Amino acid sequence: MGAAETEGRHFTSEELRRHNSRSDLWISIQGKVYDVTHWVKDHPGGDLPLLSLAGQDVTDAFVAYHPGAAWAHLDRFLVGRLADYRVSEISRDYRRLVAEFSKSGLFERKGHVTLFTLISIFVMFVVAVYGVIGSGSTLVHLLSGGLMGFLWIQSGWIGHDSGHYRVMTTPGLNRIAQVLSGNFLAGISIAWWKRNHNAHHIACNSLDFDPDLQHMPFFIVSPKLFNSLKSYFYDRKMDFDAITRLLVSYQHWTFYPVMCFARINLFTQSIILLAQKRVPNRKQEILGVALFWVWYPLLVSCLPNWGERIMFVVASFSVTGIQHIQFCLNHFSSSVYVGHPGGNDWFEKQTMGTLNITCSPWMDWFHGGLQFQVEHHLFPRLPRCNLRKISPFVRELCKKHKLSYSTTSFWGANVRTIATLRAAALQARDLGNPVPRNLVWEAVNTHG
Repeated sequence: MGAAETEGRHFTSEELRRHNSRSDLWISIQGKVYDVTHWVKDHPGGDLPLLSLAGQDVTDAFVAYHPGAAWAHLDRFLVGRLADYRVSEISRDYRRLVAEFSKSGLFERKGHVTLFTLISIFVMFVVAVYGVIGSGSTLVHLLSGGLMGFLWIQSGWIGHDSGHYRVMTTPGLNRIAQVLSGNFLAGISIAWWKRNHNAHHIACNSLDFDPDLQHMPFFIVSPKLFNSLKSYFYDRKMDFDAITRLLVSYQHWTFYPVMCFARINLFTQSIILLAQKRVPNRKQEILGVALFWVWYPLLVSCLPNWGERIMFVVASFSVTGIQHIQFCLNHFSSSVYVGHPGGNDWFEKQTMGTLNITCSPWMDWFHGGLQFQVEHHLFPRLPRCNLRKISPFVRELCKKHKLSYSTTSFWGANVRTIATLRAAALQARDLGNPVPRNLVWEAVNTHG
């Protein structure tokens, strides 16, 4: 079919919605309809973003995640135009803001954050290793374990940044930074993280699509999960059974202790993913993780006795637990919903599902960019050194369209998170009425 004939074909939004499966997947971008069925397996961002938004207009998500060069690759998938294509005022303003930031070069100006972070990681690694090998003091060994935890936090920020935009000058160096910071230094597969994190960004705070809210049996952020929803990320039912009820009933007390060892879950998820065959750069991923499980146990074995070895591991895990808490603070107490993420309410869903942390500029290193979570979710390709600069523009746009722009202190975010967990825990304790009728109705009748 020729290009002119393809351009002349028109489809309605209802027709577009019918093409919403892996074997028949269409999307619309700026009024043009594309058949990406055979592109799903090769999509650099993974299959989940396309599957989650299948059969919809995805313009806002596309401009958020793709640089201008990506537009040139779309024509080969073109099948026609959307006859009833409309753009909301919010989307129009959002796209204008993306264009303005692009023209001003904000997506390219990365500052020296990566350099300083890499230097700090190197220094902490050397000091921690020397503290274990070169000192006989138990206190020094304990501090070295804690320093290893801080190292993992900073390597996590590098891994996070490198998955969203190129932190290094070339794709090859960027890949090295990913494997070094994630797989080698932290034992976490960057391939697993990208798959998980992309799904989170696309389906921000969808209880059945966002893996960052699917922590059963340990945590439930909404009574809607009492209905044993299906996880579309893990492709299984999230059973709200007796064991889950028991654990959730005390989740506001167990939150911080569990976060101290949340890294074990990341190790496990990485290994599960790498056991599968269809993983991008699988050999590199496996090698990086394998090297972590060589150097870290070897370092621990250099300690004089099992008591100090356990102390070192617990200290490193507990300190890096701060980062796991930070991941939760931005979303646990925000609005949630059940159902597919939508392409036409991108701006609204990203703002209502995120919470900013108020802090002074000198504390930006501690939060790694997550303190501007609203801005990060709206402009994920933007280097974290520019998030503070664009914050006033985002706040103004939210004010213009009467949308939520939630922000609080680090302490306030902790209070809100514990309050959310406590509210769900108290409802879970109602053993006489296992799943309250109003909550069942709410879960069944709430859609994205």
